[in-house]
Amino acid sequence: MSAIQFQRQLGLSRYETAFQILHKLRVGMVRRDQDRIGGKPEEHVEVDETLVGGRTRGERRGVHHKTLVVAAVEVRQRKPGTKLSSRRSGRYAGRVRFALVPDRSADSLCGFVKNVVAPGARIITDDWSGYAGLAKYGYDHMPVAERGDPQVAEEFMPIIHLVFSNLKTWLRGIHHGVSPQHLQAYLNEFTFRFNRRFYPFNAFRSLLGIAGDVTAPTYAELYAAKSRPTTSSESGS
Repeated sequence: MSAIQFQRQLGLSRYETAFQILHKLRVGMVRRDQDRIGGKPEEHVEVDETLVGGRTRGERRGVHHKTLVVAAVEVRQRKPGTKLSSRRSGRYAGRVRFALVPDRSADSLCGFVKNVVAPGARIITDDWSGYAGLAKYGYDHMPVAERGDPQVAEEFMPIIHLVFSNLKTWLRGIHHGVSPQHLQAYLNEFTFRFNRRFYPFNAFRSLLGIAGDVTAPTYAELYAAKSRPTTSSESGS
């Protein structure tokens, strides 16, 4: 829920109190000893970037205030007879990882993949040059979609685009937009909740366990010019 709704539900007098409580919980959603996703023979990983937030109306061409987000998601095959939600050929999303990146360079994109995806995993991306170096890092890289063609990209990487759609709907519908300064914390929450969507009680226990071993930021630190780095590439499985 949003901080405003949380404030009203708890009867808090100050919005800032509710905001800080929620961010303390989000810090507790980042597990430091997480494993990397992918790597199983029957799975592959889709990787792509998207722009989040920012209004451009009334500004000159080429100007935007959006934030670049890169994500990786496991694509799993539904077992016969199960009722897991899926899309096309029995496939569904496994675990996901998100991170803010400054640009679409090979350093940023390949660096993200190396941090969050298990070595040797099969990775599907578009044909952007920033992913061209993945093979030399030991990944089974398959650039299958032409960059700039949404229909082709969605056909060959449907799961990651579904995840991006869910993320943006959640940010707009619940929080009505998020500033770039705090976006990573919201990505952490989305990652934590998404990866445990089939096991809500385990999510509650995980949050209690992780939160007991981290130090939450103060209100001043939340609004510091350079906030403490916490990426959803570190979020738990």
